[in-house]
Amino acid sequence: MNKLSKMKSSIFSSVLLVCGSLMVEAQQDTIKYVGKTLSNIDYHHGQLTPAVGVHATQIMRASREHPEKSDGFGWTYNHAPNIAYWNNTFFVQYLSDPVGEHIPPSQSFMLRSKDGENWSFPEVVFPPYNIPDGYVKEGVNAVAKNLKAVMHQRMGFFTSSDNRFFTLAYYGIVMEPHDDPNDGKGIGRVIREVYKDGSLGPIYFIRHNKTWDASKSTYPFYTKSKDKGLKKACEELLATPLLMQQWVEEADRDDPLIPLKKEYKAFSYYHLPNGNVVGLWKYALTSLSKDNGLTWEYKPLRAPGFVNNNAKIWGQKTSDNKYATVYNPSEFRWPLAVSTSNDGLNYNDLLLVHGEISRLRYGGAYKSHGPQYVRGIVEGNGTPPDGKLWVTYSMNKEDMWVSSIPVPVTGTVDEDANDVFNKLPNGEELKLWNTYNLQWGSAKIENKDGNKYLTLRDEDPFDYPRVERVVPFAEKMEASFTVKPEQNDHGLMQIEFQNKEGMPAIRFTFDTDGNLKLKAGYRLRNILKYEAGKEYTISVSLDATSRSYTFKVNNGEETNGIFFQPVDGISRIMFRTGEQRYYPNPDTPVDTPDYYDVPYTGVSIPEAVFNIKSLITKKL
Repeated sequence: MNKLSKMKSSIFSSVLLVCGSLMVEAQQDTIKYVGKTLSNIDYHHGQLTPAVGVHATQIMRASREHPEKSDGFGWTYNHAPNIAYWNNTFFVQYLSDPVGEHIPPSQSFMLRSKDGENWSFPEVVFPPYNIPDGYVKEGVNAVAKNLKAVMHQRMGFFTSSDNRFFTLAYYGIVMEPHDDPNDGKGIGRVIREVYKDGSLGPIYFIRHNKTWDASKSTYPFYTKSKDKGLKKACEELLATPLLMQQWVEEADRDDPLIPLKKEYKAFSYYHLPNGNVVGLWKYALTSLSKDNGLTWEYKPLRAPGFVNNNAKIWGQKTSDNKYATVYNPSEFRWPLAVSTSNDGLNYNDLLLVHGEISRLRYGGAYKSHGPQYVRGIVEGNGTPPDGKLWVTYSMNKEDMWVSSIPVPVTGTVDEDANDVFNKLPNGEELKLWNTYNLQWGSAKIENKDGNKYLTLRDEDPFDYPRVERVVPFAEKMEASFTVKPEQNDHGLMQIEFQNKEGMPAIRFTFDTDGNLKLKAGYRLRNILKYEAGKEYTISVSLDATSRSYTFKVNNGEETNGIFFQPVDGISRIMFRTGEQRYYPNPDTPVDTPDYYDVPYTGVSIPEAVFNIKSLITKKL
């Protein structure tokens, strides 16, 4: 090889080395899912193992017929919630329309809670806004007449450096069907303070769209306020690129305060130990910033390994100095899952947060099935003292939910269940239980006649409360549980022994006809007539290798049974007051031209109550 050839070879090798180093660095600086678990959208739970101890709480159930039980208005399109923690209080804000997405009028509500389980009635924080008659929107062939604004915001809260707390929203304009409120041609963003005594300050605009005539605004601009602290807080927010990046969809397309101006949607972010910022957007797009969001290292790309469609993804640092992302790991908006990472870049597991889909009761434009549009607490907006990961989301763009996820996040337990609720410390009875609480039903610890029970109450015809206990995986197991039904002429409770993917092998049912039944293949086998107010202890000894089990009720005769579905072993025991749902499924139509309500949406059913006294398991 001559000298020129050697020089060319050396230069080529150097270029390859540099390119290789840059590719490795880029790979290292891009979050990615390196785990092997994927969700199966044929099941609402995706066949995912649950994160242990998640408590899911429905905080607002839409009802057109009973507005006194919902929001005071009976509006049935409710979506895009945000959550914060301030002044020892949780706050959730969400936007609402009467029927469907982007169909005026629109307003935003806020709820509060001291414990994350018991929530206040929704209060209007940003009311409907009048568009002046005669208004014409650039690019739309329509003239406003008796028109209201449409709310569209990705940011709901801001806590200033001097600990003043604010809620924010955005008023957009929709002139006709398929017009968008987030096209940069709306009215502008509003802000108001939440005071420590719980009252709300006046509403101000913090930024107008340049196509809007600010002289026609109903609310004053923040600079008109006599409150110097409020003006200081607004200017602090406007000077923070990471917070401003949340505004990109509704802002002017050339707004100089927003660093990344392309319409990447639903921004969330967290800091790494070296100060770098990981950014996340819909479709699990991601990029990295080394200057707190002022610039981004590369055009947002799909995070390798992450599965996510046009739904929000949430990322944050957790209280154990690890990281979590919460999102829908599918092309659909179910299930809702959490993935964790030790370094904030490599995510290696996928666990279930919310695996139920209640019936979508009210028709409306662009109402998607499933638990969706998840948001957690933005950095600076509070740290709950329990150390849990708190998220909020909508169900079917209809009902509002909050879930708490214990940290460290795990899908396994080390010890068998020995849960005699009356013997467990107050407040810790459900530490290892996953609960699914409703507004028209509940799954909570109740005291009755000097004893504590895990009580399931149900008067919702479209949903059911549900609890489950993760136990150590066992091919062979002995288990017993005690249930006291308070009625035998209505309501039902099903108890299932499941594997880690949620596939049931054994099912007992306290049925509506007063019979305790067992699922035996196609059929249900009567075991005995049960009485209201009487305790029933069911003892089970099972062997997954032979698909067989024996059981007895209240020390009665031992009976043999065969798994109605083969499983590799048992990892979960579940109680619910309804039958398993299979609607919707991946082939359920969406965006149909005719929006319809399910019949009898306003009907409630007689309350059914089942008390769980204990659950004890023993791996053999």
